[in-house]
Formats: sequence, C-alpha cells, structure tokens
Amino acid sequence: MKNLPHKTIERLSQYRRALLLCHAKGMTYIYSHEIAKIQHITAVQVRRDIMLIGYTGTLRKGYNVKELIDLIGQIIDSKEGINVCIVGIGNLGRAITNYFSGKRTKLSIVAVFDVDKGKVGKKYYGIECFDIADLTKVIKEKKIEIAIMTVPGEDAPMISDILVKAGIIGMLNYTPKPVNVPKEVYLEEYDMITSLEKVAFFVKTH
Repeated sequence: MKNLPHKTIERLSQYRRALLLCHAKGMTYIYSHEIAKIQHITAVQVRRDIMLIGYTGTLRKGYNVKELIDLIGQIIDSKEGINVCIVGIGNLGRAITNYFSGKRTKLSIVAVFDVDKGKVGKKYYGIECFDIADLTKVIKEKKIEIAIMTVPGEDAPMISDILVKAGIIGMLNYTPKPVNVPKEVYLEEYDMITSLEKVAFFVKTH
C-alpha cells in the first residue's frame, strides 16, 4: 500500500468522507456510481481505486459501507495516531483549527503557534497557543510530526526550515510562498489564488 499513487490516497480520503455521511444516514451498501456522483468523478475511477486497495463489492449490493470505511482507515490512518500543529493562528489558522477539531480520531491538533504575545497562552477551540520562539521545544515535547503553515508568505521559508530542523516530516503550506524541504519531508502546497483563477477560467469559458 506504500506505493499507492498520491492522487489515489487523496481520493480514498474523499471516499471515506462521503461514506461516513452515507453511513450516518443509515446506508449499509453503496454502488461505485453512487460514490462517483458524490465525488463528481467516473464510476470507473472509483472501481479502479477500490480494486487497488484489494476490496471488491458485489453486483447485487455494491460495496459494504462500514467495511470500506474501516479498510480505508487501516490504509490511511496511523495505528498510534499522529500529532499536528498549526503555525500562525490568524483568521485562516483559527478556521482550520475549528474545522478540523474532532473530525479524525487518528489526527490530533495538539498545539498552535503565533508571534503575537496577545495570543500566546490562550486556547483556540481547546488548543493552547504557544510562542513561536518555543516551536522546536514544543514540537519535540508533544511529538508533533505534521505542521500546517498559515503564516505570512514572507515568513514561510524561515518557518519551514525551523519546522524541518525540529523534526517535522509532513507539512501543509497554506501560504502564497512556495518552500523547499528535504526529500524525506512530505510537502503539500495549497495556492488559493491559483485554484480561484482555475475556477474563473472555466466560468469565463462556460
């Protein structure tokens, strides 16, 4: 499973989110075309992804919702759980903290950081805010492995370097500034302007 394509992992996470909603509504079985409709992709793609993880449904009933949720969890989630921090607790940092709170049992935001002394020591949705000067110490103490950066763009390269040196091995960069990390660190970068321009292009050509 380690060699699953990155896009497949991304879609599996999206499938699980959809399946959890279906399970909450009392659905016990689901067909590939139903998952495809929710995710706005083809049923062929759904079947291909699910075959890659070694699961098959039945022609009569489709996929067992609970079994598929559990299998995706075994593949994506860490057995022990992984601790996460957010660096920069401005509007975006607070929104992510609030949205993520309680969504996944195996991923926990355990610390947030900021340079603003007025925020340090406060709790945001139950998570304590630490001084960014204590970044390395807190990351080691709390065994944090993933960091989400929502700092100003000009600070991103410096902060990412500190995070890597502190032992972070997974990073989400929500700043407009690309960063460089060693190959052993997994980096995801989200450029909201590019995403918005992509949508605008399709609206323009509609």
